Amino acid sequence: MRIQCLQHVPFEGPFGVADWADARGHTLAETPLYDGAEPPGQAAFDWLVIMGGPMGVGDTAEYPWLAAEQAFIRQSIDAGKTLVGVCLGAQLIAAALGARVYRNAHKEIGWLPIELTPDGQVSELFGWLPRSLQVFHWHGDTFDLPAGALHLAGSAACAHQAFLYDGRVLGLQFHLESTPESVAGITAVCADELVPGPYVQETARILAATPEDYARIGQALFGLLDRLPQ
Repeated sequence: MRIQCLQHVPFEGPFGVADWADARGHTLAETPLYDGAEPPGQAAFDWLVIMGGPMGVGDTAEYPWLAAEQAFIRQSIDAGKTLVGVCLGAQLIAAALGARVYRNAHKEIGWLPIELTPDGQVSELFGWLPRSLQVFHWHGDTFDLPAGALHLAGSAACAHQAFLYDGRVLGLQFHLESTPESVAGITAVCADELVPGPYVQETARILAATPEDYARIGQALFGLLDRLPQ
C-alpha cells in the first residue's frame, strides 16, 4: 500500500505512522508543504495521512498553501481514499467536510486521558480500546463534528477528540504517533505555548513519560491503522 503524508512543519512528522508502515510493508512518501512541495495526483497513493502543526486552519494569509491543501483533502475524500488526520490534520479534514474549526476554551497539552463515547465503545475501529486512554495532546483549536461523522472520543478539555466519516476518514485531535524524539522536539520548539492552564502540563511532566506510556499509544495507533480500510 502507498501512503502519502502531508507535513506542515519539520518537527511534526509521521513518526509512529512511519513505524507502522515499515512494519506492515507499506511505502510512505512525505510532502513537506512548508517547504513548497505539492501533493501528487490522486493516482499516486492509496492512503492520505495529514499531520499536525502550530498553525490554524484559517491562517491562509501566512500559509497560503493551507487553502490548496484543504481542497486536496476534499478531493481525496471524494476519490474514496482512506484518510487519517492528526491534530491540525483532523481539523483540516473537518473543515474540508464543511465543519467549523475554532479556538477551544482551553489549551490541552501533555499526557491526559480521552474517553470513548458510547458510539466509540461499540465501533469496530475503537471498541477494542479501553474506555479511558491516556494519550499525548498539543492543541488549542477544536472543531464541530462533521455532518454524518461518528463521534468516537472526547476529553474533559475538548469534546471532539476523534471522529470517523464514511468508515474510512479518521480524525484524531490527539497524538498517538508520538515518540520520545517527537515529544522532545515539539516541547523545545513550541515552549512558548506552555502557559499555565487547567489542561497544560509542565515541561518536566511531559518529558517524564515512560516507555510504557509510548508503548501504550503505539499499540493503540497500530491497532487503529490495522482496522482501517486498506
